[in-house]
Amino acid sequence: MTLTDRSSDVVEFILNALDLPTSPEILDVGNLYEVLGQDFPFQPDMMLKAGGRLYFIEVVSRVASLDTIARMQLLRELWRRKGQELPEPVLVIAARAIHPREEQLAEKLDIQVIRLPWKPDLPLKHEYKPSKSRLTTEKSWKVVSRLLKEKSTSIRQLALREGVSYGWAHKIIGALIEQEIVERNDSYVRIVDVKRLLNGIAWERPMKNLQIAEVPIDFSESIPAARDISYMLERQKIPFAFTGYTSGGLYTGYAVRQDAVSLYLEEKHLDLFEEFFSGPSGGGIRAWIYAPDRDVFTDTRQIEGITIVSPAQTLLDLAGLGYSVMDLTKAMVDRYAAL
Repeated sequence: MTLTDRSSDVVEFILNALDLPTSPEILDVGNLYEVLGQDFPFQPDMMLKAGGRLYFIEVVSRVASLDTIARMQLLRELWRRKGQELPEPVLVIAARAIHPREEQLAEKLDIQVIRLPWKPDLPLKHEYKPSKSRLTTEKSWKVVSRLLKEKSTSIRQLALREGVSYGWAHKIIGALIEQEIVERNDSYVRIVDVKRLLNGIAWERPMKNLQIAEVPIDFSESIPAARDISYMLERQKIPFAFTGYTSGGLYTGYAVRQDAVSLYLEEKHLDLFEEFFSGPSGGGIRAWIYAPDRDVFTDTRQIEGITIVSPAQTLLDLAGLGYSVMDLTKAMVDRYAAL
């Protein structure tokens, strides 16, 4: 991995803040799975080696949370359990902000905290390349979502329908079989534990990591808001697409949340969005804005005059919202084959 594989501004800032004794070697985080085992669902955003020390670095786009600290501590404990011959890692959290309680806890756990500059033009985690997680990368999700749609099919058909290699499809299905999410019967495979699948998605790709803003907007209901926003942004030729509660409700007919809308928008267009739509902070509803970590704008659909992400992306995003939307996520799973 080279510096150009990640946002160079962020990487350079972190390296300067660490004040390393020697020039660092940036490692491929994908190799972590080979050491820790295929069942381990978490990896740092960066790994580097310098001065004989190994650094695990997590980059947080906004405020570092207790969950961030817990995940880093879990990573260290699992690393230690793999054997005495492995070097003790230095844990680092790079975030725009951290609350005092979390900072004190990080200090007690010997986790170094780096504060990133609060600059709107500083590229952060949501602009990085997708992580090499097993289920939620763009390529992996093609296989998983196709299996959800087909219910029962062969690995070869999964590969053919989604345009991926047979070897890749076999690898993903093999990982799902090991986790008892999928079972194989002769040449056919099917998902047998949807709940475990959804939990795995929520762990690997939480939507909160992609959120870049929560904007109060001057509307009283979510559907009229989404329709007007779609109309105006399309005419400005700004890429966008509604997701989460908004697209999930439109696809399933499930009750749509009325106090908020959710949409993907590139960060460079955030100022314009706020100029067009922001309203008084004490009234109206809110727009939860997420920065895309993959191409979410190509395969969009229009329902009721609202531009929404594809069914596959909607399901992935709903799962990433966790237990708070589990009923809607399950409704999306039930309807998914027909969409």
